[in-house]
Amino acid sequence: MDLIAEGVAKAFWLLLKGDRDVSQIALLTLKVSGLATLISLATGVPLGTALALGRFRGRNAVASVVNAGMGLPPVVVGLWVSIMLWRYGPLGSLRLLYTPAAMVIAQTLIALPIITGLTMSGIGQLDPGIRIQILSLGATRWQLVWLLVREARLAILAAVMAGFGRVIAEVGASMMVGGNVVGQTRVLTTATSMEVGRGNFGTAIALSLILMGIMLAITSWLTHLQQKGRPTTQ
Repeated sequence: MDLIAEGVAKAFWLLLKGDRDVSQIALLTLKVSGLATLISLATGVPLGTALALGRFRGRNAVASVVNAGMGLPPVVVGLWVSIMLWRYGPLGSLRLLYTPAAMVIAQTLIALPIITGLTMSGIGQLDPGIRIQILSLGATRWQLVWLLVREARLAILAAVMAGFGRVIAEVGASMMVGGNVVGQTRVLTTATSMEVGRGNFGTAIALSLILMGIMLAITSWLTHLQQKGRPTTQ
């Protein structure tokens, strides 16, 4: 209990004094995970919508790959991204390994199947009568897709929360492709892991509490958007 109390007190102290290193790590955490989530959202929603509404050969195989990817181990993603970005790898000339860009790539590959799969599920569960009703009103195909995406917005926002929660809490892939370089690629998860390795459990608890505070704030905001306009009582 003393250790937990020390960690809580240290977390408040780091926040109150505006520790520069912690602020830099927290901002990089938000930047990397936020950008990866936005890229996954921009790519995963159209892909999930196409899989939910499309009827083409190989659709089930692609859907199976997406669903399998939702449980993809981060260390596997980190390994393959490292191989691709290694100096003598296919993309080694880009010199992205051990940079925030490499971390964004790895985290995008982790979040993309989650957002795609949950979007596919959300749109696929809509009442088929809605599609018939929209088409009967003379909507074009693009207007139909847009209205169905709007109708499934609760599921899509849940997908965004799931994807963001997965990548901001991820440590294996970030450590492998980012290297945990101080001032450059160190984020809250890798910093927490490093402090545990050093035996600095008080600092590790403080960093973990700051990470959970950020997750709670972002998730609360997304939940507010998701539940906005819904009645709170029957």
